[in-house]
Amino acid sequence: MTSIRRRTLTLIIGLVLVGLTILTLVNIHDSNHEIAEVYDAQLATNARLLQGVMRMPLARQEHTQLYQAFNQALGQTDPKVDGHPYESKIAFQVWDLQDNLLVHTPSAPSLTRAPTYIGFSDINDLGKHQWRTFVLKDETHNLLIWVGERDDVRSDLVNRIVRHTVLPNLIGSLLLMAAIWLAIGLGLKPLADLAVTLRGRNPGSLEPLQLAPLPSELEPMQAALNRLLGQIQDVLSRERRFIADAAHEMRTPLAVLRVHAQNVLEATNDEQRRESLNFLIVGVDRTTRLVNQLLTIARLQPGEGPLKTHQGDLVVAVRESLAQMTPWILSKGLELSFDSNQESYPLETDFAAIDIALQNLLTNAANFSPAGGQISVTLLLEDRHLSLSICDQGPGVEESELCRLFERFYSRGNDQGVGLGLTIVQTVATRLGGRIRMENLAGRGFRATLEVEV
Repeated sequence: MTSIRRRTLTLIIGLVLVGLTILTLVNIHDSNHEIAEVYDAQLATNARLLQGVMRMPLARQEHTQLYQAFNQALGQTDPKVDGHPYESKIAFQVWDLQDNLLVHTPSAPSLTRAPTYIGFSDINDLGKHQWRTFVLKDETHNLLIWVGERDDVRSDLVNRIVRHTVLPNLIGSLLLMAAIWLAIGLGLKPLADLAVTLRGRNPGSLEPLQLAPLPSELEPMQAALNRLLGQIQDVLSRERRFIADAAHEMRTPLAVLRVHAQNVLEATNDEQRRESLNFLIVGVDRTTRLVNQLLTIARLQPGEGPLKTHQGDLVVAVRESLAQMTPWILSKGLELSFDSNQESYPLETDFAAIDIALQNLLTNAANFSPAGGQISVTLLLEDRHLSLSICDQGPGVEESELCRLFERFYSRGNDQGVGLGLTIVQTVATRLGGRIRMENLAGRGFRATLEVEV
């Protein structure tokens, strides 16, 4: 894409040139029209002046002498010495009404007879010149006065006006373009300064921009850049925290696995070797759960892309999730029940995220439920409000520790847990725009409730 300066300059100069061209054409048209009007008025004036001279009350012999004097004077005119170059392009002729030519200038076109038209007209002098003429008829004094002017007189004046109009416009346009170029450069200087500042920043710097003074047009850009830098900083902070937590939590399981592997190598009999291998398998399973939970958290982090929603039935989706978990829950000697106030509830949401939250809540409830206990799952759907509750019959959680349940890697009373299940549930709730509530039940038991506006 071309630069803003070049594109703006192209548009402005294009508009200026188009405007100047239109104004020049209009001026030339108007000038041509006004010049024609002025010259036509001069033709008519000259004809009437000549009419006045020809009306002088003289005897016929004196009129003849006047005509001869006119012709002699007009024939002796030399524009190169004491006249004007246009003299040869302006002419007049006088006839009487009997087609007798009385007076004429040498430059007048050759007319075989007096003109029959009256007023203004355009004629051609046998292909030589185009003439603009005016004919005045005086029946009282038996006169027909013809006054003409060659078109190249008018064209010469129009050309002079065009040259004097177009040339200053052309020079002025060039100067105006240069001024516009400089003005646009000065106007865009704050933007150029902003670009220089951004290029000069350390690539690792995510500090907000603080440019002042800043034009009002660039303030939204600076605010948007600062928001973007803040978001990038948040993402990087989450990634650094995730990497640090993962490295910290993986260090101990890996160290334990190494100890169990060494014990296998150092075992002196099959019983010791089998015991060490069992410990090694348990450690591998725990490490696998930790890795899977870490990957789940990374995938569900807020701001990591849009929700992957699709159309489905929420009640059916919850039943399918419970069906997958039922064999494992039954293997732990527990019972599972499900209740919903709706038989069917179609909607568009991220069913995979809800399934992840439900599995973690069920796993957490099963790990703390006593043998023979019951886990109850309740789904309430009212006015686009989803409430998914999981109740167990475990010992519950001390009130002072409720606030720590969502801390990463905090695992209370479960040696096999990795302390990420409830963190994942909270991440799902946040990503879905809802929340998770944890509370002890009266007497004995614990309830976790996922609430989302769907």
